[in-house]
Amino acid sequence: MVTLTWLDALSDDSADDSADGAAVRALLRAAGEHDGRPEVDADGPLPREFRGGRHLLATDTDGSVVGYAHLDTGGDAFGNGVVELIVAPDRRRAGVGGRLVAEVLTVDGPLRLWSHGDHPGAVALAKRHGLARVRELLRMRLGPGGELPERALPGHLRLRTFEPGRDEDAVIGVNARAFDWHPEQGQLSVEELVATEGESWFDPAGFFLAVDGDDDRDRVVGFHWTKVHPDGIGEVYVVGVDPDAQGGGLGTALTLVGLRHLRESGIDEIILYVESDNAPAVAVYTRLGFTVAETDVSYQR
Repeated sequence: MVTLTWLDALSDDSADDSADGAAVRALLRAAGEHDGRPEVDADGPLPREFRGGRHLLATDTDGSVVGYAHLDTGGDAFGNGVVELIVAPDRRRAGVGGRLVAEVLTVDGPLRLWSHGDHPGAVALAKRHGLARVRELLRMRLGPGGELPERALPGHLRLRTFEPGRDEDAVIGVNARAFDWHPEQGQLSVEELVATEGESWFDPAGFFLAVDGDDDRDRVVGFHWTKVHPDGIGEVYVVGVDPDAQGGGLGTALTLVGLRHLRESGIDEIILYVESDNAPAVAVYTRLGFTVAETDVSYQR
């Protein structure tokens, strides 16, 4: 018999030194090994989507955690609570996911629940609970081979890399203006960026800034933050351009800077995530050779 328990906090969200924290981290890592996601380090901070908020644990009679749902109570930019839900790989198709979803839906207020990979089981659960498919996030892939076009930064802008302790405020400012329409990305804070700098994959050498001005008084107008996953896959993690600098090809130029960096680092496979209804961005990535590999779906009641 599985027992469901809400926790307002794990004993320590950034370490696994508590029974609950260790069990949740172990579950997330087992799911990551089975599914390819989420990526969770053996120690250090949990990924952003599992920090803070409320935690729903599904515990078996032997005390093992066999399911977990995280509710981001801060919500997205549109006031929706955001739910990530994971079931242990060896306990799937046994009703654990259905119980977690039913319990999550007792929470008041608008909610959005993620299904990574558009799994048929999630489609069935959504239908059972009357959830609407409201958002699709495409995972696009660029394989090895093929020439990348050359594209210089427009005008008098120049390129440099991110400097921890110097550039956080400027990058977050550009990010907020560039993604004021986005449910999550525009809410990234300086504190979250600093926390991410402590994660094992963070590398400022792959975090490129387009700046206006000289070394001492430059102004950040765009950035391309790349990521290399533990399995060696590269990612166009975030490309952001200040609205005042858009329309001149800066986004494409920065994208190519990061792609060349990843290729020169020996990365054969590169991925990115983009909203399915962002037709201009999808068109740019398609012209660069990216193809859709997978779709993540957000459901809302």
